Amino acid sequence: MIKILVIEDEDDIREGILDVLSADNFLAIEAGNGKAGIQMAKHHKPDLILCDVSMPELDGYGVISELRQDPSFATIPFIFLTAQVQKNNLRYGMNLGADDYLTKPISRSELLEAITTRLGKQAAIDQQFRVKLDELRSSITLLLPHELRTPLSGILGLSEALIEEHQTLMPEEVLELAQDIHSCGERLYRLIQNFLMYAELEIAAANQAINLAASSDLTVDAKTIVSKKAVQKAKEKHREADLRLALENASVGLPPAKLQKIIEEIVDNAFKYSEAGTPVFIVSQVVGDSFSVSVSDRGRGMTAEQIANVGAYMQFERKLYEQQGTGLGLAIAKRLTLLYGGELTIHSILGELTEVYITFPLV
Repeated sequence: MIKILVIEDEDDIREGILDVLSADNFLAIEAGNGKAGIQMAKHHKPDLILCDVSMPELDGYGVISELRQDPSFATIPFIFLTAQVQKNNLRYGMNLGADDYLTKPISRSELLEAITTRLGKQAAIDQQFRVKLDELRSSITLLLPHELRTPLSGILGLSEALIEEHQTLMPEEVLELAQDIHSCGERLYRLIQNFLMYAELEIAAANQAINLAASSDLTVDAKTIVSKKAVQKAKEKHREADLRLALENASVGLPPAKLQKIIEEIVDNAFKYSEAGTPVFIVSQVVGDSFSVSVSDRGRGMTAEQIANVGAYMQFERKLYEQQGTGLGLAIAKRLTLLYGGELTIHSILGELTEVYITFPLV
């Protein structure tokens, strides 16, 4: 049975609404003021909340402000009840997360229509969320064991050789084996982190109430982050001579760690899919009210279909190139960019070049 919480300080109005809801087979619970309403909401976890705006001690705006801070109430439909609707008050309530307004006195048909509409929209969001989770679960179940097995096999095989041959190995050979084991371990760790991050991002994207762009943790020195991560990836690939940097600074509205992750994945792809001795260009600049970063390489390139299908668990031309990994890099970079209000685009000519552009609004 659908549970609806009614928060209203006027007894006759509250009782009238409860009668309508009960007659229509809703499980109706009540609270006579804002503070009691918050307690009832947290205790009963209703499917929908009807709340008066004007109440003593704690008004409706205070109720929704507190409840929306709790992730478990982020998507519960919230309908305000008010004696008069002024445009500025309506906008204020909507900005706090309200889904609808009903003006008192409320007719039975208006009340039930508003409730049905909001519950229907919530059901559609929940269904989309479940489908996304099912797809994610299926992809991880099918691909994660295989992808984890490759670096894990390297760790086990190399460590076994070290154990069996340790008495006859020269110190430099022991060091080489240890370095290879460490490299496989780092690859395994990054793979696991990417799977976990992509799962988190897919859940955040499916749940439209989560607004990561509202974070107050901003990047004030984008140039340094881009430069450090680019140099780090070039050193890892032993291609410092191929790196070309032309960077401007800016402040952008996403946490430094997220910008760092975006740059890491894009630059890693540029080095991974281009030959040593060919340049990788990284350019950042301020254009109008936006900050853009472009990463371009002279590698294998991508087809228009491949660009259109950039997403999780896709590995372009895997059999041909025997590449390893899950292809999550671009998917993570794209999802993070979109969630923080930016844009990621790809231009490529097959067999010649690939250029990835990310753009964020300036703070």
